[in-house]
Amino acid sequence: MAPRIRHIAICAEDVPALAAFYRHTFGLKEVARQQSDDGFAIYLTDGYINLAILPSPKAGPPGINHLGFEVEDVREIARLAKEAGAQTGIAPRPRDGRYAEFRLHDPVGTPVDLSEHGWKVEEGAGLAETSAS
Repeated sequence: MAPRIRHIAICAEDVPALAAFYRHTFGLKEVARQQSDDGFAIYLTDGYINLAILPSPKAGPPGINHLGFEVEDVREIARLAKEAGAQTGIAPRPRDGRYAEFRLHDPVGTPVDLSEHGWKVEEGAGLAETSAS
């Protein structure tokens, strides 16, 4: 089996609140909690990817560069995200094929790309068929 991304980590000042955002908005399930001297981390999953919400500032500054979710209905996810405290509504992304269709920002400002079409991950796919965002 080829390597696949299965884990993303986000640092947060309020670990439980950010975990609640991802549970409410994207339906992620909690799979573990881990205590450390810095606080505790909450681990969530969608069944394919493990999302770690880590305590900051010792684990690092809040947030990551960005992450992406393939969704069935961008507008419904935008509604749920707003209910759960998203900093922004959805904004269209450039339509040149490198990006997801829309972006919003979670409660700590992390950019979250939303796509109803997903991202190609097949070897040899051209730039217009892939998304780095």
